[in-house]
Amino acid sequence: MHITKIKINQHRFPTKDAYPFNLPLFQNTNALNLTTPVTIFTGENGTGKSTLLKALCIRCSIHIWEGASRTRYEFNYYEDKLPNALDIQWANGKVTGSFFSPELFRNFSQLVDEWAVNSPGILEFYGGESLMSQSHGQSTMSYFKSMYHRKGLYFLDEPEAALSPKTQLDLLDLLNEKSGDGDAQFIISTHSPILMSCCQAELFSFDCDSIERIDFKDTSHYKVYEQFFNRI
Repeated sequence: MHITKIKINQHRFPTKDAYPFNLPLFQNTNALNLTTPVTIFTGENGTGKSTLLKALCIRCSIHIWEGASRTRYEFNYYEDKLPNALDIQWANGKVTGSFFSPELFRNFSQLVDEWAVNSPGILEFYGGESLMSQSHGQSTMSYFKSMYHRKGLYFLDEPEAALSPKTQLDLLDLLNEKSGDGDAQFIISTHSPILMSCCQAELFSFDCDSIERIDFKDTSHYKVYEQFFNRI
């Protein structure tokens, strides 16, 4: 365990009328106590899971790879201000780590290929093969296996997007293995019941007016899958 508590300071909100500060769950949640090496954020789209995940990553001084910036039709001045309202309680001082999201991973893979032109040995770190020459799911798992053997704090935003169910099981095995070592801590936003079943995980639901702990079989995702398989 590297971080044990996340505090949300509403008195530091710059506004309560714009996203993400207008979400009731951020206005009504004072703190999250983390007691397991895997923390999972679950809930429907638009509930604030990824927003909090990225804000935590920034607050922990962990770099987020970004692609080229683009002009947006509507600009929200407050969208990236949530890190300023967060406080992190570290167990034994800051550690390094990484942020993963499928939408940013291709940009990262292209950069690794460019670096490898002059430094081919860098590919050995990712299994000896260009990430761009593999399928999205294969390159994603190569990245996970290379990164998560080290001590660190790892943020994953919907990692299942590029993974087949079988490969999600491979990631689940990796999470169970690495979180049990004591050096790696994972905070994950996901819609995948497979990843939610991680034996080391504590789940937080974003589907209410505050962020609440929830049991795996009480999540809406588990219930939807259960209903589906019971009717076929």
